[in-house]
Amino acid sequence: QVKVVESGGGLVQAGGSLRLSCTVSGLMFENYATGWFRQAPGKEREGVSCINWNGAGKYYADSVKGRFTISRDNRKNTLYLEMNSLKPEDTAMYYCATSWKSLLSLAECFSAADFGTWGQGTQVTVSS
Repeated sequence: QVKVVESGGGLVQAGGSLRLSCTVSGLMFENYATGWFRQAPGKEREGVSCINWNGAGKYYADSVKGRFTISRDNRKNTLYLEMNSLKPEDTAMYYCATSWKSLLSLAECFSAADFGTWGQGTQVTVSS
């Protein structure tokens, strides 16, 4: 069975940095696009960033562009999200998800419907 496990969340002050990791097992990780979503209390889940199967295509939400960097290591079946210059509005539960597609368009990247397997999430809290 497919298993998706996020880690690396925590409490950080505004302006700080965190690096999230997501390890995927039970499927051919290198064949599929993967992404990060987040959900803050009382808000809808939103797409943060995604990366295509070979790492060549990456998309970012406008709210994180220039501050967050997504990457993947297909040898380790792991997805990363480097988050810098964190803001209180970045506080949310962050979820990793795998798509059943290898390539995603910009619109598909931020659509949860294009992702089939989700982790349990890792909490990121940014204090002001």
